[in-house]
Amino acid sequence: MAEEVLRNIGPIVLLGPPGAGKGTQSKRLSDRYGIPQISTGDLLRENVHRGTDLGLKAEAQMARGDLVPDNLVCDMVAWRLRDQDCERGFILDGFPRTATQAAWLDAFLKHQFLENPKRHMCSPIVVRFDVDYNK
Repeated sequence: MAEEVLRNIGPIVLLGPPGAGKGTQSKRLSDRYGIPQISTGDLLRENVHRGTDLGLKAEAQMARGDLVPDNLVCDMVAWRLRDQDCERGFILDGFPRTATQAAWLDAFLKHQFLENPKRHMCSPIVVRFDVDYNK
C-alpha cells in the first residue's frame, strides 16, 4: 500500500450520470492512492463560502437560477488543479460535464505536461460509468 501512495497516478476522470457511483469510487481511489478527489459541486460551494471572486460570480448566476457558466467552472478547476496536492495526480469526479469543459480539460492537461515536466503525471485515465437503472 505504501508503494501506491508514493507513485504518481492519474489524472483520473470519472464520468457518468448522477447516482452511478462516481463519488463513492473517487473517495476509495483517493484513500488508496493519496491523491485528491475533486468535485465541481464541492468547488462551487467552497468558493461561494469563502467569497472568492469566482465564488461571487457563480453565486450571482445560481441566485438567478442559471447554471454556472463553463468558463467559471473551468477557472475554479484550474485553480484547484494547480495546488501542490495535485502534483502526483488527482481524481475529477463528474468533470467535465460538457463538450466545452472536455475541450478545456484536454488543453489544460496538454499545457500542464508541457509546462511542468517535473510533475511527472501519467496519461489520463478515464472511466465512464454506465448504469442500467431499469433492472
